[in-house]
Amino acid sequence: MTKTILDTILEQKAIEVEQINADPALLLKRVAAIPHKQTLQELLEKRDKLGVIAEIKRASPSKGLINGDIDPVKQALLYEANGASAISVLTDEQFFKGTMEDLSNVAEAVSIPVLCKDFIIDEVQLKRAKNAGASIVLLIAAALDQPTLQKLYLQAVELGLEVLVEVHNEEELQRALETGAALIGVNNRNLKTFEVDLTISKDLAAKMPLNEIHFISESGILTQKEAKIAANSGAKGVLVGEVLMRSESAGALLRSLQVPLEGDDI
Repeated sequence: MTKTILDTILEQKAIEVEQINADPALLLKRVAAIPHKQTLQELLEKRDKLGVIAEIKRASPSKGLINGDIDPVKQALLYEANGASAISVLTDEQFFKGTMEDLSNVAEAVSIPVLCKDFIIDEVQLKRAKNAGASIVLLIAAALDQPTLQKLYLQAVELGLEVLVEVHNEEELQRALETGAALIGVNNRNLKTFEVDLTISKDLAAKMPLNEIHFISESGILTQKEAKIAANSGAKGVLVGEVLMRSESAGALLRSLQVPLEGDDI
């Protein structure tokens, strides 16, 4: 079987987990007191427009360098000022050029929830994310067997973290629902090939108990057109990264994506 990008990333994560376990200093000290943040679920429930989880993403394996000179705090404050429901911070160093310091700095600067976007395979990564100031963590169904996914979900909840469980197909969706997750993200990008297909969100949304969960559409949301398609398929929010990182008018673009939840397709 051919090794995928995801396989390569997970091999690196296993090495990082060993390094953290060997050096407790890598768990990081708790960040200073962070302003009280409402949960992402609370913020989404109050909205009559599509929520946007706006991402800070310097690079990716598929696109290479996106915006290597970004000031994460400045970008996060721009996102917050323009209505973002949460900030996602890529913390993977080797493949996405992010850092845990980025996460800590952003978490101390904004008053909305902050998502630690990484490939989490072990509880020690959850603790490090919490210590760095994260209020939400990502668990990727494709990267975890069911017992590990369930265990990490419960451990994250015990730490006081919200959990966004990411899926890509119907089998992963059923696994996410079995964990009890209230936030389910559908990644329109195949993590094995990194190809994007927006119909994935629409197809999986039809199989979700949308009155019981908050559905987030991830990847491929570039314009208001895609945002409306996501909203009309039942999404409460979208996760948007690359297009905001490349935009010279990220604030205006972010505002344009916050379309009414009850609207018509373009």
